[in-house]
Amino acid sequence: MSNLDRYRQDLMRLVELGNLILYDLAPELDPRSGQPAAATKPTFMREYQRWYSESLAVLRQLLPGRCKEFAALYEAPARRKEIAAVNYTIQDWFLGIRSRRDLIIGDAGFDDRAVAVMRFGAQLRILDAAKSRFESSLHDIRQIVQADLFDSELSAARGLVRAGFLRPAGVVAGVVLEKHLQDVCSAHAIAVKKNPTIADLNDALKNANTIDVPTWRQIQRLGDLRNLCGHKKDREPTKDEAVELVDVTEKVIKSVY
Repeated sequence: MSNLDRYRQDLMRLVELGNLILYDLAPELDPRSGQPAAATKPTFMREYQRWYSESLAVLRQLLPGRCKEFAALYEAPARRKEIAAVNYTIQDWFLGIRSRRDLIIGDAGFDDRAVAVMRFGAQLRILDAAKSRFESSLHDIRQIVQADLFDSELSAARGLVRAGFLRPAGVVAGVVLEKHLQDVCSAHAIAVKKNPTIADLNDALKNANTIDVPTWRQIQRLGDLRNLCGHKKDREPTKDEAVELVDVTEKVIKSVY
């Protein structure tokens, strides 16, 4: 199965699960509300956190420009003087924070469940909008197709390692890493110099706060290994170093967007 098909399948599954747990939070919205619920029906409190994490990961690949908005619907603002309908979040609901409308005489408060439903519904609409990545030629799915190519190239690099061709394996993995970092810089509109190295791209991403320091150090290590494999004047790379370069490169291209 290609990455494109995998993302499509994951997206459809998450949209379907999202609708089911939305109906648990707001059963009045369920078109089947007059029917008895199945014993195994997914519940919002049990399924949401996993759904949120998986949905955010899919959006990072398909619709990265909406990730911040998607997360803001869940995460409580870091600085707020009071909790009101305009800043009440899904995270508040999970923490058990409820409106005091029933506790304070004369205070209308707000309907916390309705706000949680509204915010979760907005997340569902963002996730559903990612379908356009597969249906509209106006959207660029080059990155998804390229992910298939990267997987193929890293598989070839592993074959070279098994055959004992450690330097070529490291060079192939280094090319994959460099191209991916260039794409990440482009996606975040980060300016880089002409013909940048892995180190140049890595520094640019850190300076733009796109990656954290531990990730920057990890990529810095990969750049050093790639240089070791690419320059014959240095010592020979070990098999463990070649394996590390290939394996960690695969992790980076799947986690740094």
